[in-house]
Amino acid sequence: MRGLLDRLGSQRRIDVVESIGANLRALLNARQGSAPTATDFGVIDFVEVVHDLPGAVTKVQESIRDTIQLYEPRLRNITVRFVPGPDPLRLSFEVTARLADDKRRIVRFATSLEAGGRFDVT
Repeated sequence: MRGLLDRLGSQRRIDVVESIGANLRALLNARQGSAPTATDFGVIDFVEVVHDLPGAVTKVQESIRDTIQLYEPRLRNITVRFVPGPDPLRLSFEVTARLADDKRRIVRFATSLEAGGRFDVT
């Protein structure tokens, strides 16, 4: 039987992951240059690099990783992997990282860039 402190600690970890996911949604849906005080906040605008396909995928992937490294301090050892899919108008990526306060715990987020330019994060 688990004690109260164990249950509270478990709930806290879930809340941290949900909080990180919400922050990633905000980060990935902001475009670089849209925040006057932090010009590197957000990811590159896909419209600006779409003409470079398939190389644009690497640019978006790097932009996602760099943005998370700068603006999500709760994650370490961040990797972003492109996940090919059947829909050419949707780019999907898997973000994998370790929690900064629990180096043994790995978290994964699925992200996809929809045709309208918005990221979905799950």
